[in-house]
Amino acid sequence: MKRGPITPKGFRDIRPDLAKKRREAVNKIADTLEANGFVPLETPIIEFAETLVGKYGEEEKLIYQFTDRGGRKLALRYDLTVPLARYIANYNPTLPFRRYQIGQVFRGENPQRGRYREFTQFDFDVVGSSDASEDAKIIGAAIQAVKKLGLAKAQMAINDRENFRGVPVKDVREIDKIHKVGREKTRKELLEIVDNLKPTENLKNIFAILKAKYNFKENQDFFFDPTLARGLDYYTGAVFELKPNGKPEELSIGGGGRYDNLIGMFANKQIPAVGFAFGLDRLAEIL
Repeated sequence: MKRGPITPKGFRDIRPDLAKKRREAVNKIADTLEANGFVPLETPIIEFAETLVGKYGEEEKLIYQFTDRGGRKLALRYDLTVPLARYIANYNPTLPFRRYQIGQVFRGENPQRGRYREFTQFDFDVVGSSDASEDAKIIGAAIQAVKKLGLAKAQMAINDRENFRGVPVKDVREIDKIHKVGREKTRKELLEIVDNLKPTENLKNIFAILKAKYNFKENQDFFFDPTLARGLDYYTGAVFELKPNGKPEELSIGGGGRYDNLIGMFANKQIPAVGFAFGLDRLAEIL
């Protein structure tokens, strides 16, 4: 039997059985978010390249950029957060603004198990408040949603970028990969930094809210992970990743953090924000 054309590397067709799982996951997560006061938003897949460039640090090289027939420099969106920042700057919604969005994003990285060049993100963010209760709301909604999907052992790994103040960026990136490469292959001086880190006052406040308001338990629903840094340069405070079985070394099914400076790049003023993104493809495969 003659086969049809294949898809480009890192791009794929979604079979009906997996598409159904994805739809069911989206519905349950959306219900949880709307119950927590989030509203839906949609933005274009294509942005002007200058909107995206300069926002992602070393990962900027993964942005798909091209020039259209009119000579305009365009790009496929890398995530849903920068388009959100552009939206806030342009439309000035009432703050705090709590939104969620589902959409395709594109990254020219090396495909591997659970990672593709086109994938679906499910983002939700709170824009316009620096209160720790909003960090807790984002973390709490993510945990509630994933438990609703049946992942009873899932836990949120949490750290604070403040813990790495004064640490060279190169070292922070190494620390972020400790669980991937192993402690035995990590420099001793970096292990000493990690082993001496403790939850910041900011994290203690967030943890207290998660326990009091959401009835979550530390080391059962969430845990402090001193190695967690997250790769994107725009994070300014708490950072977190959701582990399906509560193990730090696992591939995450979502991640996020506080990014108080990004939206101000477009709005020309400080607008605090915190958010989270589910990797819907990886989540559906686990389900």
